[in-house]
Amino acid sequence: MAAELPIHAVLPDLLAALRAGNSAVLVAPPGAGKTTAVAPALLDQEWCSGQIIITSPRRVAARAAAERMAQLLGEKVGERVGYLTRLDSRKGSRINVVTEAILVNRLLEDQELDGVSALLFDEAHERSLDSDLGLALALETQGILREDLRVCVMSATIDGARFARLMGDATPVIESEGKAYPLDIKWLGASPEKRLKDAMTSAILTAWREEEGDILAFLPGVGEISRVQERLEAKLPNTPVLPLHGQVQPADQRVAIRRDPDGRRRIVLATSIAETSLTLDGVSVVVDSGLARRAEFDRAAGTTHLVTTRASQAAAAQRAGRAARQSPGVAYRLWEEAGHAGRPAYDTPEMLSSDLAPLVLGLAKWGVGDPLSLQWLDPPPEGSLASARLRLEKLGAVDAEGRITPRGEQIASLPMDPVAGAAVLLGAEAGQALDAAKLVALSQERGLGGRGEDLMQRLSRWHGDRGKRADGARKLAERWAKAAERLVSPHETSSRNAALFLALAQPDTIARRRDPSGENWASAGGRGFTLDPASPLARAEWLVIADAQGQAKGARITAAAELTAQEIEQYCAKLIETRTVARWNSGENRVEARREKRLGAITLASGPDPDPDRQAFVDILVEKAVERLGKLLPAGFLARAHFAGIEALSEEQLGARAEEWLAPLLSGRRDLDLPPGRYAEAALHLLSWDERQQLDQRAPRQFTSPAGTSHAIDYASEHAPSVEVRVQALFGLDRHPMIGTTPLLIHLTNPAGRPIQATRDLPGFWRGSWADVQKDMKGRYPKHRWPDEPWTEKPSLKTKNAFNR
Repeated sequence: MAAELPIHAVLPDLLAALRAGNSAVLVAPPGAGKTTAVAPALLDQEWCSGQIIITSPRRVAARAAAERMAQLLGEKVGERVGYLTRLDSRKGSRINVVTEAILVNRLLEDQELDGVSALLFDEAHERSLDSDLGLALALETQGILREDLRVCVMSATIDGARFARLMGDATPVIESEGKAYPLDIKWLGASPEKRLKDAMTSAILTAWREEEGDILAFLPGVGEISRVQERLEAKLPNTPVLPLHGQVQPADQRVAIRRDPDGRRRIVLATSIAETSLTLDGVSVVVDSGLARRAEFDRAAGTTHLVTTRASQAAAAQRAGRAARQSPGVAYRLWEEAGHAGRPAYDTPEMLSSDLAPLVLGLAKWGVGDPLSLQWLDPPPEGSLASARLRLEKLGAVDAEGRITPRGEQIASLPMDPVAGAAVLLGAEAGQALDAAKLVALSQERGLGGRGEDLMQRLSRWHGDRGKRADGARKLAERWAKAAERLVSPHETSSRNAALFLALAQPDTIARRRDPSGENWASAGGRGFTLDPASPLARAEWLVIADAQGQAKGARITAAAELTAQEIEQYCAKLIETRTVARWNSGENRVEARREKRLGAITLASGPDPDPDRQAFVDILVEKAVERLGKLLPAGFLARAHFAGIEALSEEQLGARAEEWLAPLLSGRRDLDLPPGRYAEAALHLLSWDERQQLDQRAPRQFTSPAGTSHAIDYASEHAPSVEVRVQALFGLDRHPMIGTTPLLIHLTNPAGRPIQATRDLPGFWRGSWADVQKDMKGRYPKHRWPDEPWTEKPSLKTKNAFNR
């Protein structure tokens, strides 16, 4: 059967390339046999005296690939061919299929890869963070330490030329045609009114009736698989309906991959775990929901959450190809053909969306201070790198210059992410390494110990679980604990709540209940979380959150453990600070000072501070005053300065120089309750003597009438500058008043102060509409003067009798 694999047609070219050089790119479509045929073909090569390591994106695929290769060689797994995954390993003497994270850890511990002849990066198109990092480190090792190390990148959908350029211009790209069985695509279209579980159940039943062969259905996650499985088992009681995802026991995963021993048709419900590397015997029908669940890191919150997105075109092609690997097949898609081109061409590389703290710490241990100096297909974003460095610095893993510290060396020596590693080390220092390691394993292995948010309940159930996955996880935790114990010495022998080690490793995830129902929680990191009020944890006052799903605001807690107030006070004392907080009380419009005892953003206790920091008061008052300058200064003050062209009194400049004029004014105060004139007087102190003269000359505050009356000039209104004056006060004036070169808009009023007319041409008014005004006013105000030629009269506000006396 091996001789029939399409990959054998190009194996001679690949072998020749690896004899002539140290790198190659192999592009081969699904079903060509690259995963299981390339490594055995290298065994008898003259240059290949050591081990061959093949990376696999998933544990189930690694195990299945090793089992298939051993079968083709007529051996058992664990002889020449083996596999290494986190929970399950059978090491081989020559070929080992490993998950990408295991290769990264191997490279960090042994840069020369002693005893390894070749690295094969399988399914490189998936662009996981560990795959990209592993390839960058491998190329660094190959270029500096091991020119004889062969590196081969293999995939079905990658841009081979792009990988070849990364690996060196001389790197050849070898392409296999593959086995092209006919594939029919059926577009079912989306049904927005239907829930996913109902739409997928209906589509699978349709395929069951209309097609032949086993069915492989792709769903985004474990929850959706369980709900669809329940419905199908009710509809098809005699049909094997098998889940396939990372939480399924290894023995059950093997059952899902192989044909039914009794020859029955079966339905396999899988996550994206079945997209690549695996061949499911007997499958000729695929039903694709078109959805995928990806992990995305939220830099603001410092947590990773799962996001359900549309599967890319490349992922859809991989899924559909599962149906035509062994015979003609058909793929049902739950979306419209017209919308297919609108899907992203490829999945976003994890490098652009993941937590980069493990990468930064690993490279610091490797000796690379600047990750951007390495060879990347897509370089890590600088913002993500900066965020990762900051979090590692808080852990004490790197110093301010990004160099690894002794603590960082210890954390990096453990095969887990930095926060988890720090938690296990804290447990080891307290004599509870295994307790801490078990909680870390629970937080990382979904479904271990059953479901539910309470990690301690899951831990109890895990202790009673004798399944292979549970046993593998226990052995993993034991390995972690022993590794940590070799790195640190216990400072004490305690029996404290192991959840404290998670809390101390990542204090931002400590959270306090905010309401009686236990639905809303506030974390020390300042983020809000929600919890199902029916959860047993809803009655707790304190939690450490190990996992949460959702966006930065109101993410749902999916894994946590209870802490007590006493434990917080006793063991988190170094995280608690007492400080005075000055703040603006918007209700009373004043500054207040409170002495607070805080754990990050959580206030533990608060009360008035009898001796506050006066400078803090001034700083807040200045800030608030700058926000409302237009209201605090006299009406029209800013407009007058603008009219005069005095830039120093612009709102922008007054804000920029607030410390110079506002701080002295507000020193010793708690509020902004000062007369507007005081603010104006303080602002004017910013002006030089010449600027004060310019202001008064270009924009005088008052207009003095011929009658000797003073009137404030308005510079803020729409038709400014303007002034309001009784008409009798302007008698004798036959030239219009000017402000610089601008005519003053005069609002003329009668003796009662009511408006008569507004004018910018007083001489024209006297000789024009004054006659009509005169007639009207004589009848209304007969005691006052209304002369025919007011520009020749003496100004006065007196009545006729008083004026004549």
